Amino acid sequence: MTDEESLWIRRFHPCPQAEIQLVCLPHAGGSASYFFPMSRALTPAVEVLSVQYPGRQDRRHEPCIENLSELADRVFDAIQGQTNRPLALFGHSMGATLAFEVAVRLETKLGITPRHVFASGRRAPSAVRTEQVHLLDDAGLIEKLRDLSGTSDDMLHDVELLQMVLPAIRADYRAIETHRGQPDATVSAPITVLTGDTDPQVPLADAHKWHAHTTRASEVLVFPGGHFYLSDYRNDVNGVVARILTEA
Repeated sequence: MTDEESLWIRRFHPCPQAEIQLVCLPHAGGSASYFFPMSRALTPAVEVLSVQYPGRQDRRHEPCIENLSELADRVFDAIQGQTNRPLALFGHSMGATLAFEVAVRLETKLGITPRHVFASGRRAPSAVRTEQVHLLDDAGLIEKLRDLSGTSDDMLHDVELLQMVLPAIRADYRAIETHRGQPDATVSAPITVLTGDTDPQVPLADAHKWHAHTTRASEVLVFPGGHFYLSDYRNDVNGVVARILTEA
């Protein structure tokens, strides 16, 4: 890999013989390691390329990117060298919007249509909602994280650790909340939407609006749980992804 690729891409289970690669994009405040279990489960049929955003973990000394379009450009640049095999994209929450934006860039700039796009825990680009979580003070931001149930209680009570991670979380929220993509943008890849039935961020009607963003087939799969249903239903989600990608 080039230096740029090695900055952005984590291969937890390298599998160059896999027929397809799955680029995984984490949620706001998330890191590449969130997809380690998916990588382990899908190998060797699928090689997972998990994206590490700047401003966290081993990239914590780099400035965060607070503009989602710029972030999509950088991810696109990082995966251009991986297009010798078919690609699919999986994004959770903010990562779902990012996955869609990267798919648009692959099609418009390289003429490459991803095999599939998985949009997890995120309403469709056309379902615009004004949110200002990034403007909350630290206490308000911590309360938001608690409400979404995606952050451990240990972390939420660790003052020193919070001081390290809150800047990246706030920057990611700023990126997604200020993003205004093209509400009528489409890709030629089929889209599978995955959502929790009690996710306060994604009303089911907004999940179904993803169908307008593909010229191919789309489906919505609903799991029990909230915004981080994925953490409780990893095996089920991994099974869905494996089935779709190996049958394609």
